[in-house]
Amino acid sequence: MDLHELTDFIIEKGKNRFPDPDAVAKAIQKAARSSYRLPKTVNDSVNQVLSISITSMKALESQIKEFDKAIKAQMELLPNVLISIPGIGPVYSAGIMAEIGDINRFNSQAALAKYAGLAWKQHQSGGFESEVTRLIPSGNRFLKYYLCEAAFSLVRCDKEYSDFYHLKYKEVNRCQHKRALALTARKFVRLVFRLLKDNRLHCPAK
Repeated sequence: MDLHELTDFIIEKGKNRFPDPDAVAKAIQKAARSSYRLPKTVNDSVNQVLSISITSMKALESQIKEFDKAIKAQMELLPNVLISIPGIGPVYSAGIMAEIGDINRFNSQAALAKYAGLAWKQHQSGGFESEVTRLIPSGNRFLKYYLCEAAFSLVRCDKEYSDFYHLKYKEVNRCQHKRALALTARKFVRLVFRLLKDNRLHCPAK
């Protein structure tokens, strides 16, 4: 599997939980090239540890499913316009709405984006603009997490957002996924702000 294909595999199967999937892919390739077969005595011990870890992960996944069901049941009792967006289910919408609170606290989508930490530091000199400009260090990290996760889910379900993400991905040679995801989440903020402010359902463009 080449590096690009492995990176895409890690992004998909890791559900966007790796901050730098490119680096992970390179580390996996390096480990594979330098690996060797373990003796049976050591191999059995390693397999036992892995088995225990997998059992623990399955138990946690089961608990997460129960929490998701509880969140879904609670959200059915509340007005929720965000769930009309493709790929945005009750968990993502609940997290976003809980962290935003009253949308009228924000007088613009830019203010909401800044509150979520989806705003950038200015790093310019004359006509030069840095290829990788860092996000501001402040902001609600929980809201930022939900917006980014929801935006990446939207990338898989909506052509407009998919095209936007891949366009931004190809614009630079460093931190492609991280940058493209942040910019896609910033675009998503405008949609969230408008729907909550107008209290209306999402109508996809045809």
